[in-house]
Amino acid sequence: MSDTAVRRVAVIGAGTIGASWAAVFLARGLHVAASDPAPGAETFLKGFVAAAWPSLARLAPLPAAPPWDALSFQAEPEAALAGADFVQESGPEREDFKRALVVRLGAALDPAVVIASSSSGLLMSRIQIDCRHPERCVIGHPFNPPHLVPLVEVVGGDKTAPWAIEQALSFYATIDKAPIHIRREIRGHVANRLQAALWREAVHLVAEGVASVADIDTAISAGPGLRWALMGPHLTFHLAGGTGGIAHFLDQFAGPMTEWWRDLGNPTLAADLRERLAAGIADQAAGRDIVQLEARRDRFLVDLLAMKAAMDDG
Repeated sequence: MSDTAVRRVAVIGAGTIGASWAAVFLARGLHVAASDPAPGAETFLKGFVAAAWPSLARLAPLPAAPPWDALSFQAEPEAALAGADFVQESGPEREDFKRALVVRLGAALDPAVVIASSSSGLLMSRIQIDCRHPERCVIGHPFNPPHLVPLVEVVGGDKTAPWAIEQALSFYATIDKAPIHIRREIRGHVANRLQAALWREAVHLVAEGVASVADIDTAISAGPGLRWALMGPHLTFHLAGGTGGIAHFLDQFAGPMTEWWRDLGNPTLAADLRERLAAGIADQAAGRDIVQLEARRDRFLVDLLAMKAAMDDG
């Protein structure tokens, strides 16, 4: 099955990530059948899609309201799988749960239909181990919130077939995501490991009293984070080398960088440090709740994505 044949997507698990995926698929003109056993899941899903729609409409021409006739909700996953051309699984981040769920999904699907798991760090080789057709199982990990952040990490397991990886990469690209192929399994994939590495040092600097939580966050958001929105660390350092590029940068900074690597911290998130982090975050939030902070983040992301799209078009 080619990506052009994907017209109906089954979203299994309709929490924050699954609902965000559903909004993406609907905005790209696909039919979505969702399933989630949690009480109130259907209400949450529809509320999330409605709230996300204005942001999506700022990025591309869309109807004034979501196409509710293209969204259905089923109590049992098997019903949601009927007629599905692609499956996006976004259940709880537990290996035992996902192993059992993938077996259940696989039993109700044509073997040619890809099952993509949104897992943020589990290994597909473990998830697919009991599956009757493991060759069609991949990781399709989005970055939060999936309806706005383009990144999707695609990873195969030991038994995943190349065609499934290719289909997933192609499908995500057709719905305007930015899929990357992670060629070797590793816990946490790529983006989360990079985040974890940076946050480890950020926490270490708080623990050592080097700077406040707010100042450390500002060091990123008002500094390298602005550049990272356009290019990653490798290309950033290539430009830092001036006309000599990365070769000149390495000549100048390989030594100091290596010394800094040796000096990076390895903090323990003990109770007192957790309290300091929470207090620092509360100061930054300045009374704004999660909903308000999310809305502010999403407005910024929409403006940033629109600006990047304009640059690409230019």
